[in-house]
Amino acid sequence: MIIDNKDYIKQKAIIIAAILKLKTKEQVKNEIKELNYLAKTLGAKVIKIFVQNITNQNTRTFIGKGKIEEITKFIRLKKIKLAIFNENLSPSQFKNIEQIFKSKVVDRTKVILDIFSKRAKTSYAKTQIKLAQYKYSLSKLPKLWTHLEKQRGGIGGRGPGESEIETDRRNIRTSISQLKKKIQLIDNQMATQRKHRKNIIRISILGYTNVGKSTLLNVLSNANVYVENQLFATVDTTVRKIKIRNKIFLLSDTVGFITNLPHQLITSFKSTLYEMKESDLLIHLIDINKNSFIGDITCVENILLEIGIKISRKIGINKKILKVFNKIDRCKNLNTKKYLLYKKYGKNILFVSAIKTHNIELLNKKIFYLTTYS
Repeated sequence: MIIDNKDYIKQKAIIIAAILKLKTKEQVKNEIKELNYLAKTLGAKVIKIFVQNITNQNTRTFIGKGKIEEITKFIRLKKIKLAIFNENLSPSQFKNIEQIFKSKVVDRTKVILDIFSKRAKTSYAKTQIKLAQYKYSLSKLPKLWTHLEKQRGGIGGRGPGESEIETDRRNIRTSISQLKKKIQLIDNQMATQRKHRKNIIRISILGYTNVGKSTLLNVLSNANVYVENQLFATVDTTVRKIKIRNKIFLLSDTVGFITNLPHQLITSFKSTLYEMKESDLLIHLIDINKNSFIGDITCVENILLEIGIKISRKIGINKKILKVFNKIDRCKNLNTKKYLLYKKYGKNILFVSAIKTHNIELLNKKIFYLTTYS
């Protein structure tokens, strides 16, 4: 099931979210806002959001029977074509919900994969994303062949439906194997390139999506990387050479992170994310103007841990990470936030505006100092 972005364009859509045990209302609110933005970026028209408190998810339909009935009535009344779930659904839940809604159903993972598919420009990024898509398709395979259920044989029999599933599963696994080999080949080439530049200090800019990584890369390197105010405007890693006080650095920006970044993407992009593990300094860029920026920091740090990067609030332990709070030109209560952040993280933080170039020279000095003396 390779994703078709045409499924979203100009389609009337709804978002369905659940407040689960381990989530707060504020967390879910931020996730919904994010998912809404993602859907709109793909061209969908989100006209209503449904939220339900759930103690235990319904194994058949994820949310409760009463809420399903309420949503079904709304879908038929407003002729909704697309239902987007904030949580990931099982194959059987997909099947049951689509049968009830009579509309296309997607989950958060699929939407994020669609965004990455739309944004990828290089052959390498496209290959990584295609691998993630195939992995996702394999996990949802029973849903894809529900139209063949009636063709299945009797008890213990093997009808056309099961044969189709097995054939498709085998084809997808073959494609996954081929894509992995292609990625491994490129990875080997990149590893050779890294060896040739091992004496050059490497810096990676990382952070939540849409925090201004590409803008900062442009400012520091005088480059012209594509920049737009949208989630995952770029998913390709860009590397630029920069010079600070006659010292040469290789500066790269990385794919943006997001809450519940699909595991398929993390594994597919591990080689790209490996650039961060090899870096001498990580610049963790944060949008200080965003209400949920503390949660964004936690999200990024959790993903770093998942790919094996140990972090610490003290620079110099495990991996050098400099927290840089961006978009100060838009922040109304900057002094209050500064006070709280200095108290939380100490002095190894900076406040900048990449778009206005505020404190960029100070950032350059910090980069030079951290890669030379510590």
